[in-house]
Amino acid sequence: MQSSPTDDPLAHPARAWHAAYVQAGIEKRKALWWGMLVLAVCIAASWRVAEISPLKLWEHLDALGSYVFRIFHLESGQWVIADPLEWFWGWKKWLKLMLETVLMAYVGTVAGALLALCGCFVASKNITRQVWLVFAVRRLLEFARTVPELVFALIFVLAFSLGPLPGLLALAIHTAGALGKLFAEVVENIDMKPVDGVVASGGSWLHVVRFAVLPQVASNFASYTLLRFEINVRSAAVLGFVGAGGIGQTLLEVIRKFYYADISAILFLIVVCVMLIDGLTEWVRHRLIGAEHRA
Repeated sequence: MQSSPTDDPLAHPARAWHAAYVQAGIEKRKALWWGMLVLAVCIAASWRVAEISPLKLWEHLDALGSYVFRIFHLESGQWVIADPLEWFWGWKKWLKLMLETVLMAYVGTVAGALLALCGCFVASKNITRQVWLVFAVRRLLEFARTVPELVFALIFVLAFSLGPLPGLLALAIHTAGALGKLFAEVVENIDMKPVDGVVASGGSWLHVVRFAVLPQVASNFASYTLLRFEINVRSAAVLGFVGAGGIGQTLLEVIRKFYYADISAILFLIVVCVMLIDGLTEWVRHRLIGAEHRA
């Protein structure tokens, strides 16, 4: 007498597993739909609070198109490409201001990275055992990166007058806060065996940082610093809006005076400069990462 499939002792566990699999799929789909519903409610609430009006956006879309159209045309009505000499009539002054912006970002990045380097080891729980000190340094880094660069720049403009110095200081402080957090996270993920070796041999805290920690994190620190330099070049251009030096101050001036062709020329110069810097820093970062992997 043949046994039916239902009499097979292996069929019961298989059916149970299949049922559990189906039920798990149902639960996942329920969670997905609930998540989408919550997301939709949050989006609707944010639109309401922010007073976003699709109708108003649609009504003024032609004004935006007209503005964009005008910045790509000269006063004669020609496209800006038709007469590059007229388009870039102030290229000498603009290049000088762009160089000032890049240098401001460079010095601010270097100064901020040095401050972050000094603070990240103290803010790392696996290196610094004093809990209160780690807490204090972490809160200080949070303050430095939470306050926007524009706010710091406004404060320093009032203190030191107009020029690149307020922008440089603002970038340095904000960079110290941002890089300090990233550096501390890198330090907290190191291999602790070299640290234990230095401590066992009688090394001090500085010896631990110099010989056990720094060799493991140097390439990551350099990579993050280069990435931050890219960000600071763009930020430095915006800081000029509050009188903190650089090309941004001139850009704000031509925007207020409705010099449309000058707006597009300066924006084009900023975009090209940022693209070149991004390409250069990306190449350097890849070289550093490759060197680390080969080591």
